[in-house]
Amino acid sequence: MTTKIFAHRGASKYAPENTLPAFELVYQMKADGIETDVQLTKDNVPILIHDEHVKRTTNGRGYVKDLTFAQLKTLDAGSWFSKKYSNTQLPSLKEFLDWAKHKPLYLNIELKNNKIDYKDLEMIVYEMLKEYQLLERTTLSTFNPESVKRMKDINRSIGVAFLTSKKNKHLIYDAKELGANAIHIKYRLLNQLLVDEAHQKKMKVRVYTVNKYPSIKRCFDVGCDGIFTDVPDIAFKYKQEKF
Repeated sequence: MTTKIFAHRGASKYAPENTLPAFELVYQMKADGIETDVQLTKDNVPILIHDEHVKRTTNGRGYVKDLTFAQLKTLDAGSWFSKKYSNTQLPSLKEFLDWAKHKPLYLNIELKNNKIDYKDLEMIVYEMLKEYQLLERTTLSTFNPESVKRMKDINRSIGVAFLTSKKNKHLIYDAKELGANAIHIKYRLLNQLLVDEAHQKKMKVRVYTVNKYPSIKRCFDVGCDGIFTDVPDIAFKYKQEKF
């Protein structure tokens, strides 16, 4: 088993996070996959952005849930990062899937519903992935345990990961009971016993956010199924050296 490299919000060290330029770099850097975040606009369009509020990564103001898709598409989501990326737009989930469909990339779509529990977000995203025939190479992840349960009810065979940064000696049991078939953990929670126990229970273990060379090495050494990194080029370089 080889640890998969997922670019966290795209190649977010080198381009504005969760934008098509950041995703294009991932493809060039030969990562195995992309992690991105999805929320719902006021008019129920799934759009890729990490924060519930647009202030940090755009020139706009307000909550994603209070703005229409058309309003969000007028925002500049690149200038905060670099003038080079001025006027970069926030992509919709549809635009992302159009881009990704014919590329050999695994997808991890994080449902950003732990602070704002968007109504029907799971079903909207699921139906779109089904339409694009991308369910088999996509994992849906969330910090929201109720969302994990809802995804289990939609389809028990899809990849569903419970995200956590909290210590819990019963994590694998609890995640499996919710309906998850993977756990996505903060790096500080990583240990060999956890990985071994998860694999015994047929649960995948992926780790976030791993950017330093020694941390990347450790994730590979203990047999993690995947890492999320802002620097996929560095992770790929390590993978080439190791294998």
